[in-house]
Amino acid sequence: MIIGVPKEIKEQEHRVGLLPAGVQKLRRGGHHVLVETGAGAGCGYSDVEYSAAGAEIVGSHEAVFERADLIVKVKEPLPAEYGLLRRGQILFTYLHLAASRGLTEALQRSGCTAVAYETIEVNRRLPLLEPMSEIAGRMSVVVGGYYLAKHNGGKGVLLGGVPGVLPGKVVVLGGGTSGVNAARMAAGLGADVTILEVDLERMRFLDITMQTTNTLYSTEANLLELLPETDLLVGAVLVPGARAPRLISREMLSLMKPGSVLVDIAIDQGGCAETSRPTTHKAPVYEEGGVIHYCVANMPGAYARTAAQALNNATFRYLELIADNGLEKACRLNPSLHGGINVLDGQVTVAAVAEAHDMPYAQPALGELAAA
Repeated sequence: MIIGVPKEIKEQEHRVGLLPAGVQKLRRGGHHVLVETGAGAGCGYSDVEYSAAGAEIVGSHEAVFERADLIVKVKEPLPAEYGLLRRGQILFTYLHLAASRGLTEALQRSGCTAVAYETIEVNRRLPLLEPMSEIAGRMSVVVGGYYLAKHNGGKGVLLGGVPGVLPGKVVVLGGGTSGVNAARMAAGLGADVTILEVDLERMRFLDITMQTTNTLYSTEANLLELLPETDLLVGAVLVPGARAPRLISREMLSLMKPGSVLVDIAIDQGGCAETSRPTTHKAPVYEEGGVIHYCVANMPGAYARTAAQALNNATFRYLELIADNGLEKACRLNPSLHGGINVLDGQVTVAAVAEAHDMPYAQPALGELAAA
């Protein structure tokens, strides 16, 4: 199989879909790997390293798409790439389709088979999303604390406090992977941390394992009580494949004191606050209602080398399985991969995505994969 690794064109996105070590292993399996020149430069992997691993370095973004049977990326295709996808081609990347009708329709028109990292589920876990959720969760406290500084527009609260001064208050919406990592970081700094969650078993687990963190059942009433004293609010809610639920209205946000910070990790799924809109690492924040919003849609891209390594640790086994066997057989060998298929032969194949855009939904049978 011919595997293509294009350079990411999303602004300030420095991760890469495949590392030189992965190229070397795929080459041993008899596959041909095309890597666009400079694809790994942003996370410290040179064309020389890719070439030494056996990749063919390609100078054109378009040529990678034109020649490859399987495209492996990090972020979703942008409008400039929509026309490069074609029928019979497999796209393997993060897609977050519930947040973008335009991308969903573009994938339908292309006829490609779009497989999303974030909807592959194993034992109620999302193994290809988890490493990026871990990074985003930890980052949320780092950047939140930074923007709480007075010279950055914040209220001037140090999250950990000092002897004789109370620590800052951090509220985390969601007790999943990103929420737990945010809470761990905040608690490690000495902040007063509360996680809001609706899964009672999850709260029991958090109560046992994170004894310096408070747990609270997630209701609007409980959130309204917390917001006036919250210094850093972290939105970490996730419904696999679906648009993030809007838990914070504009009126609710107005309860927060001026200079407070909202970090919306869920922004790549549409955001969990009414006032959230996507930002970039180049211009990461804006102020609305006196609250600083950090809504970067590719947060882990800031730590590109760590993120690329962590991502490849999770994705490579699936990529290799598809390359060695084709998508149909790969799904038979590892049925969890079947849940990653979001668009097939012009049809949306994830119910949550179809519902988000009021589109028809069709669950593909494995036999259809061979035809595609």
